[in-house]
Amino acid sequence: MNASTETTEVKLILSFLDEIGIAVVERELTGITFVPGLALGPNCIYMDKTRMLYPGDLLHEAGHLAVTEAKWRSKIGSPEMYPEWPEGGDEMGAILWSYAALTHIGIAPEIVFHPNGYKNEAEWLIETLNSKLYIGMPFLEWIGLALDEPKAKQLGQPAFPKMLKWLRD
Repeated sequence: MNASTETTEVKLILSFLDEIGIAVVERELTGITFVPGLALGPNCIYMDKTRMLYPGDLLHEAGHLAVTEAKWRSKIGSPEMYPEWPEGGDEMGAILWSYAALTHIGIAPEIVFHPNGYKNEAEWLIETLNSKLYIGMPFLEWIGLALDEPKAKQLGQPAFPKMLKWLRD
C-alpha cells in the first residue's frame, strides 16, 4: 500500500468516526500498545500516526468502543472499567461492526482484515464475511445495532451490513 492510498483511507476512516461520534485523539504513545500506534481511552481512540501500521486498525478499535455500553465507554482505560472487558462477544461484535463500517465508507476488507492481524485468520474472515456468514450476528441484534436478513425483512428495516445505529446505548 502506498502512502497516498494510506492517507486517503485514514482520511475516510477519520471522517466517518467523527461523523458517528467516536473521537480520535492524536498523541504520542510511548508504551507498548496492543495494536501498534493505537490505544483506547475514555470515549476515544488515541492515535500515534508515527507508530500506526494499518489504517484499518482504527475501524476495529472503534468497533470495540461502539459495541461497549455507553455507561462503560467513558471508563475505558480507568480503574473503574470492569476487568473482564472486552468480553467474548465483544470481539466478534467489533469484527462485524468494522466490516459494516468498511462497507459503509467503501474501503476494501483487506484494509481492516490485514494479514498481520486476526491470529492469521484475516483471509478466512474476509471470505466468511463476503459470503454473508456473519458469525456473532445475534450479539449485534441483542445490543440493537443491526438485524439479520430474515428479521430485517420482517420489520421492514435494512439488513446487516447496514446498521440501525453505530453506537450501543
